[in-house]
Order: sequence, then C-alpha cells, then structure tokens
Amino acid sequence: MGKSVKVAAVQAAPVFLDREATIEKTLGLIEQAAAGGAQLIVFPEVFISGYPFWLWGDQPAVIPGLEQKAFARLWEEGVDVPGPVTDQLGEAARLAGAYIMIGVNERESSFGRGTLYNSLLTFSPDGELVGHRRKLVPTYKERTVWGAGDGSTLELVETPFGRIAGMICWENFMPIARYHAYAQGASIYVAVTMDDSPSWLAMMQAIAAEARIFVVAVCQQFGRAQFPNEPALSGFKPDDDHLVSGNSVIVAPGGEIIAGPVKGDETILTADLDLGQVVEQKHSLDVTGHYARPDVFRLTVNTKPNLPFETA
Repeated sequence: MGKSVKVAAVQAAPVFLDREATIEKTLGLIEQAAAGGAQLIVFPEVFISGYPFWLWGDQPAVIPGLEQKAFARLWEEGVDVPGPVTDQLGEAARLAGAYIMIGVNERESSFGRGTLYNSLLTFSPDGELVGHRRKLVPTYKERTVWGAGDGSTLELVETPFGRIAGMICWENFMPIARYHAYAQGASIYVAVTMDDSPSWLAMMQAIAAEARIFVVAVCQQFGRAQFPNEPALSGFKPDDDHLVSGNSVIVAPGGEIIAGPVKGDETILTADLDLGQVVEQKHSLDVTGHYARPDVFRLTVNTKPNLPFETA
C-alpha cells in the first residue's frame, strides 16, 4: 500500500445526444490526461452521450411527446456493452497506458430490449473491459429513463495500486452500498455524478473520512449555450444556462480536499495519491475492520443477475 498513482478527473460536457462526436472528444481528453502522466482517468456520469436533462424542465408543456422522442434519441446514441464503442475505449486505454472509467447510457440492442441503464465502465491499460457497473437505483424521475441495476455488477476493480470502487451519483447516499464497497477493500472510491451541490461535496468529504480512502468525484460541466437549438433542452428558463456546473473534487483519506472543486469551467483535475495514507488513516478508524461489529450487524448481498426470465 506504499504505492502512488496519478489520477485525473475530467470535468467536461459531452456533445449532447451525439455518440460519435462525444467519443471523438473523449479520445482527445484521454490523450490530454495521459500526456500529463495520469494512470487513472475518470469521466463523469453518462458522459456518452448525455444526461436526460429534460426530466427537470417543463418540456412536456412546450413540445408534446418530447420525453418519448428524447428517450428514443438517447437510446439511439447509447452504448452496447460489449460493442464497437467499448472496443474504441479499450484501445484508447491501451494507447494511454492508463485505467479509464467512464459513464455511459448502456443499451441492450442485441437482445431487442428498449431499456437503458446508467452504467460505469472501466478499462485496463491493456485495453480490456474490467469493470461494468449499473446504477442500482435511478433517482426519482430518472426511473422513466433508466432501468435498475442488480448485485451482479458490484465487484471492485483490481489494479496494481489497489482496489477501485465505482459508484454512480445518489447511490453514494445509500449507506449499505457504500459499506459493501468499503468491505471489499477499496482504496480509491470513484463517484461519478450529475450533482454539483454543496451537500454533495460534503458527502464526498464524509465518505473519505468514514472509509479512510481516497475519493475521486467527477461531474459534468454542462451549459445550454453550447447547444442553443436543442429541443430537449428547451423547457428551462432563459437564464438557466449552467444546468450542472461541475464542482468535481479529489479528497484524501480523512476528508481533506486535495484538488478542486472547480465550478463553471471544463477542466482536468489531477492529484498524486499516496496509497500509504490509506493504511495510516485506518490506524484509528477502519469501519469494516477493527471498528466493525459483525457479531451485531451482518450484511447480506445478492450478487445474482436479475434476468427477465429463468430457464428450467
């Protein structure tokens, strides 16, 4: 655990509802982060190819049927896992010599199903897809867009510099889900999100203090002015430009912020993480070790895939 790793948190906007243009932008950002020496490069929630902002505006009153049409566009620009997009991202990770974590709208077109999933993919430096995580509970109105994940995608990613947990947005407010990640031995905790609120930043510091691990929280910086003629963004007030402003942050074990937050700009935050700090900090608090009481509290996790049918 005395190893160190350089991480990069990419705070940027996708090319909204345009998979190919977003991939092109993504590849350029990966090259930029890798040129700075990053060994772990993290992109925001559903970076390919955008978040369903229309859920939070008044679009149904503006354009009848907009939600259905926007969903169909989001599905059309979605990502098959595995598929051509994962091949491209894997090759980018290989060329960068880095781990890449990126949020995508995942579809299952090969099965003929119309459900989308809010997923977090992880690629290794040899180009392999080594992590495939689906958000357990889409938040509130998001349930009209994304299906729910299951326990089969909860495993951490094993790397030479420790185990990496990946959590998606408000899953981070689920104490038992967090605890399960801690209990698997995470030393780096990645939280991809669309939440740029002060309470979110406080939660990231609380997680780092609670688990005594590094936290890398990455959010999009998305302004409507970038897409002035986009119907799916038409239901907001004229002065609602920054639908999400970033506030990405990197936090050390114990809760000290070591990079960010940055608000209102696209940027790449970087930090060198000394993994030895994880062990040092757990001397006083290890919530799944010497500060746990498994004789009193017990966690059971169902790791089976939740398939739509079973074969007898």
